Amino acid sequence: MICTGVNMHLKSMLTLLATGLLVSSNVLSQEVNIYSYRQPHLIEPVLSRFTEQTGIKTNVVYAKEGITERLKREGRNSPADIVLTTEIGLLLELVENDLVQPIQSPLVTTHVPANYRAEDGKWVGLTLRARSIYASKERQVAKDLNYEDLADPRFKGKVCTRPGKHPYNIGLIASMIASKGEAETLKWLQGVKDNLARKPQGNDREQVKAIKEGLCDVSLGNSYYLGAMLSEPSERAWAEAVNIVFPNQSNRGTHVNASGVAMTRYAPHPDTALKLVEFLTDTEAQKIYAEVNFEYPVKPGVPSSALVSSWGEFKRDNLSLPEMAKYRAAAARLVDKVDFDG
Repeated sequence: MICTGVNMHLKSMLTLLATGLLVSSNVLSQEVNIYSYRQPHLIEPVLSRFTEQTGIKTNVVYAKEGITERLKREGRNSPADIVLTTEIGLLLELVENDLVQPIQSPLVTTHVPANYRAEDGKWVGLTLRARSIYASKERQVAKDLNYEDLADPRFKGKVCTRPGKHPYNIGLIASMIASKGEAETLKWLQGVKDNLARKPQGNDREQVKAIKEGLCDVSLGNSYYLGAMLSEPSERAWAEAVNIVFPNQSNRGTHVNASGVAMTRYAPHPDTALKLVEFLTDTEAQKIYAEVNFEYPVKPGVPSSALVSSWGEFKRDNLSLPEMAKYRAAAARLVDKVDFDG
C-alpha cells in the first residue's frame, strides 16, 4: 500500500510537472518575431491591435535593407517568423534564396485574390498601391495620361523620377514588358530618359517637390505618397501643387504593386506567425492599413480611406503580380541598356 501510494504520488507529480511545462511552453510561444522593411509608424497600429485581440506579443526588427543576407547568415538559428516587405521584389528575393515556406491557410486564400499572392503560397500581398503620375496643376497638365506619354516629345525636359533601378520603377517597367514586349518597352524607356529634367534621384516625394518648384511638370510616384504629403505640414504645399493621375484608363489600366508578407523557412513560432498573417489580411487590419497608410486594401470589399476615395475609382492593370514578376529581371536589363540612371 505504501508503495502504491508513493507511485500514485509520483505519477501525480509528473502529471503536474508535464502540465506545467506544457502551459509554460504555450506561454513562451505566444509571440511572433518579425523582420520588417516597412517603417514602424506604418505597421505599429496594426500590430498593436493584433496583440490586443490575441494576446500574442510581436517583436519587430526594422531594417532598410539586408534582411535576405541576415536570414542567410542566421540559417536554422534565425529568430524571425515572418518578413514584411514594401514591394514584391523583396519577397521574390526571399523565395529565390529558399528562405521562406508556403503560407497554408484557407482564410488567407479567401482574403487575398489569386493575382496578389504566389501560386505556391510563399508570399502574400497585404496592401496595394498604384504607380501613378503626378502632374502640375499650375502648368495645367492633362489628367488623361498614359505611361507612354512620358516619352512624348511634349514632355522634353519636364519629367522627374527616382532611379530606374528602384523596385517601384522596375515593377512598372516589368508590367510594360508584359504588355508591349521588350523592344517597345526599350524604346519607351529611352524616350523617358530623353525627357528627364534631371538625373534620376531621390524618392517619390522629392519628385513632387520638384514639380512644385517648377523643375518638372510630371513625375512617377506611388499613390499613397499623396496622402502622406497632405498629412505632413512641411510637405502639404508640394502635394497641393499636383493632381494625381491614374494612367492608361482607356486601355490596360494603371500598374498596381503590393506590400507583402512571407513566413520564414525556419520560423520558430509558425502557429502564431500564421495567426498574424491571417489577421493582416482580414478586414480590421486592412481598414487600419487603409486609414493610416493611404494604401488600397488587398481584401475585396474593404473600403479605402475617405481621402483616397476622394481621388476617384480607377481601372487597374489586371496583370497578376506573379506574372509581372517574371519580367523583373528583363526590366533591370533594359534600365542598364539605356543607362537610365547614368
